[in-house]
Amino acid sequence: MIDRPSVTRARQDRRAALRAGGGLGLLGALAAIGLLHPSAVRAEWTRAGFDAKSVAQALSDAGLGGAADSEQIQLEAPEIAENGAVVPVRVSCGLARVDRIAILVEKNPTILSSVFELPEGTEPSLVTRVKMAETCRVIAAVRSESKVFLASKEVKVTLGGCGG
Repeated sequence: MIDRPSVTRARQDRRAALRAGGGLGLLGALAAIGLLHPSAVRAEWTRAGFDAKSVAQALSDAGLGGAADSEQIQLEAPEIAENGAVVPVRVSCGLARVDRIAILVEKNPTILSSVFELPEGTEPSLVTRVKMAETCRVIAAVRSESKVFLASKEVKVTLGGCGG
């Protein structure tokens, strides 16, 4: 007699392995024919900005100092987040030659949440999720043509989404 849960589990494991292998195979094939360059997929991490104790210091350490508010940056986040562990954030803008977008969460232990480097010609738009310790401002910093622009939005973190 065949144990059905173990057969189902084996199928799931096999499918997961095939999906992972297929993705790696595709990346290898693209690199082999010259459509994907290793430098394009390499992630560089620097500690600068992530140890900052203020928004101004985080911006300065991340190479985004001297920022000014801008109406051209669209920052979308919920007014009330019922789960501070996964708060959706969308940043987009109409500025030319954007090469860096950063997201900061004002009252988090680590204020600088993320920094995205955008290759030339990339549409300056991204969607991510941030973790929020408490109600505070979420700030988007965008560098365009060596100038830095900001947009911010207050997000209220509640328990159960009741607004209390």
